Amino acid sequence: MSKHDFSAAEFALRRERVTAAIAAAGLDWMIVIHPVSIRWLTGSDAKSYQEFQCLLISAKPGPITVLTRVGERNEFLEDALVDELHTWGGGEPEDPILALQKIAERLGVPGTRVGLEVPGYFLHPHHCVRIKQFFGESSVVEATNLIHDLTLVKSTTELRYIREAARIGDVAMARFENSLREGRSEFELAGEIYHALLTSGGGLAASPINLVSGERSCFSHGAPTDRRLRGGDFGNVEYGVTYKRYTATIGRQFCLGQPTARMVELYKLVCRASDACLAEIRAGVPAAVPHEAAKRIIADAGLDHARVHLTGYGLAPGSPPGWAEPIHLFGGSKYFLEAGMVVTVEPPVFIGEEHLGARIIDNVLVTEHGCEVLSRFSRDLIVVERKTTF
Repeated sequence: MSKHDFSAAEFALRRERVTAAIAAAGLDWMIVIHPVSIRWLTGSDAKSYQEFQCLLISAKPGPITVLTRVGERNEFLEDALVDELHTWGGGEPEDPILALQKIAERLGVPGTRVGLEVPGYFLHPHHCVRIKQFFGESSVVEATNLIHDLTLVKSTTELRYIREAARIGDVAMARFENSLREGRSEFELAGEIYHALLTSGGGLAASPINLVSGERSCFSHGAPTDRRLRGGDFGNVEYGVTYKRYTATIGRQFCLGQPTARMVELYKLVCRASDACLAEIRAGVPAAVPHEAAKRIIADAGLDHARVHLTGYGLAPGSPPGWAEPIHLFGGSKYFLEAGMVVTVEPPVFIGEEHLGARIIDNVLVTEHGCEVLSRFSRDLIVVERKTTF
């Protein structure tokens, strides 16, 4: 992503919405940590999240100020919409929190109510403690999802990028299907997918591919290995696709040769669970409702213990190690679906004792009266008749 991927008017609207949300939360300032939040506000795609970085924005109209590593200075200047850019580090060590304190004092932040993003990644615990000590424990409010909640409903431009990511994902899945044969390793098949993604206009996804086969097919998030495919193997492939950093995901089941009755049973079960989930997705519905519908299908089959993770989640323009948004299709979710949200649908069944698992992954756009599946690639079980690589 870059500042060139959206109009100045769209960035201005994002800034207005954030300042209004800061004020509505009873805060004066916001210290933004998550790279997705910083990217959404500025367009920056710099890797500065590997070390300390932050963005300061006030509840009142004013400049956006960013503190980042000096190594990312040029990239921010070229690709990001930032009013004030400060850097730390470089050729010699420097304490980034001391640099933040100087900026905050100049802006008049101390003594005010400050919202702080505290994401699961990207903020070292020691840095978090020192930030709270400097501003005062009573003045700092955890506001991790304040900006993320504003990003859940996608703009017309964002949806165009997500649709293109989904199209590229379909191209890569077709390459995968055509490359499946006995004797090929999981690594080789993953290479075919990555080649298709990167030569079809896609970028590097925030999380690596999951690809498992044979006895490994019970791994719900297994990375590819040098294992070579054999006749009778059941397996699963899942990957993310990015276009201008916006993410689409897709997952499909495959079998080398005719599947066993149990393989077909598990595949059909996750398809029914997905259908039940899709049938409940529309604007105004609690996010837990589609999840409960999928859960009932799997539980009625006696496999609720094998439902090893949530039914789906919102898709963000991700940063390593993931691309998930705060909205989850899961029990206890307090979110409601809105038109313009994009969520995954992926109710799983993974059974360790049987060394089998199944999951179909599709992305859907929530609409007023239902949802639109974004991938066009068939979700049919990919069955490959005997082909051998020597």
